[in-house]
Amino acid sequence: MANDNLKKQTKTGIYWTFFNQFSNYGMQFVIGVVMARLLSPQDYGVTALPAVFIALATVFVDSGFGNALIRKPQLTEEDLSTAFYYSLIVGVVCYVIIFALSPLIAEFYNTPVLKNLMRVTAITFLWSPLGTPQRIILNRNLNFKTPTKINIITRLGAGVLGIAFAYCGYGIWALVVSSLFSSISSVILNWCVVRWIPKKGWSSTSFKYLWGYGNKLLASSLLDTAYKNITPVFIGKFYTPTDLGVYNRALGYANLPSQNVTQTVRSVTFPVLAKMQDDNDKLAQNYRRMLKTLCFIVFPLMMILAGLARPLVLVMLTAKWEACIIYLQILCFSQMWYPVDAINLNLLQVKGRSDLFLRLEIIKKIIGFAIMAVSLCFGILAFCYGCIVYSIFEIVIDTYYTGKIINVGLLKQLKDIFPTILLSVIVFCVLLLVVNIFSNSMVQILLGGISSIGIYLGCAIAFKFNELNDVKFILKR
Repeated sequence: MANDNLKKQTKTGIYWTFFNQFSNYGMQFVIGVVMARLLSPQDYGVTALPAVFIALATVFVDSGFGNALIRKPQLTEEDLSTAFYYSLIVGVVCYVIIFALSPLIAEFYNTPVLKNLMRVTAITFLWSPLGTPQRIILNRNLNFKTPTKINIITRLGAGVLGIAFAYCGYGIWALVVSSLFSSISSVILNWCVVRWIPKKGWSSTSFKYLWGYGNKLLASSLLDTAYKNITPVFIGKFYTPTDLGVYNRALGYANLPSQNVTQTVRSVTFPVLAKMQDDNDKLAQNYRRMLKTLCFIVFPLMMILAGLARPLVLVMLTAKWEACIIYLQILCFSQMWYPVDAINLNLLQVKGRSDLFLRLEIIKKIIGFAIMAVSLCFGILAFCYGCIVYSIFEIVIDTYYTGKIINVGLLKQLKDIFPTILLSVIVFCVLLLVVNIFSNSMVQILLGGISSIGIYLGCAIAFKFNELNDVKFILKR
């Protein structure tokens, strides 16, 4: 009975989280297209310049406490209150630091507008911690329907507001206003739904547990965030804001399919897998099934995006964004491996091995920084190719401890997903053929999209891919 109930909760959670992610993906995609047509690559480049500083501060505010609270078998009021006070204090400190450093950052980039841009953008750190306990409570209860509704409302409102400001000629401030509205409205709606207020004071015992689990995740997240966001620092300093804007647009579109789908499954399955953390056989079985299903969904999406990158960019974003086409195609081959990386790391968190998580991140980021330092010397295009090399290193390193813990190492994982890889490559080849035969962009998109999806699903059905049943399971309520 308990297993059936958990299965039902998992299914419902995945359904609503998928709906959340794809509705957000749809709105983000449409709104992003409209905004990109109204704004210039330079506008996007300027707003991306302070990204590393904002991202690092965000990591400090969470400090891994969110996962610690979700994973803890018996959550107490002291735990929630302690996490609340901690994130609130750290949020204020982060804002003060960014406020003080913003003139220096603006001078470093020789972009005066960054001073006020960063000070306004960082205001979110003053109120975003207020909604943390509410999100944790909903997550632990596997209630993903409510956050879905909240996210749709906030994203839609932020998108409409951002487009209105962009249309009125506010430029980069349209992106800032949209972000601020999304953040504050999310906090307000979460408080309306989960009427939680801190009922206890600070607990040293709770903090010791949360920090003991979260400090290694904090260090790991800092390394990962620094690596992912350090690129704008170098591109913004040694290239132009336009170059940075073009690269960021390409990376943003490459991330949308892989990260949205993967984060959906991770957010739902983490609390579910945490309930079976002591049963390695059951954990390994569900882990392999999850990995195969994720790759079955993500790999073809990335190949379709890579194959149709040129007509999609020219039709949706116009020719002023043509420079991002080649970056997008290359980055798709890098980001397609994100599900494998994320799910392997998810397992370590489920097993409570944040020490191994940190060790892996240190090793990977040393390699990653070396690849980045060398490749960026030869240009942004070389750096994009370097991202593919880094992704391969990530997979090899991540699967080492997975093999040790639940006996599902690199070879088993590659064997599990090899049919999907092969079928996705076929889809990519079909798209290249269509794009080279037809010259009209709309024909390329329609014919290429329909034929590639048809071939992929047709072959999956013909060869009886088990992943089809899991996808049907998710789609059926």
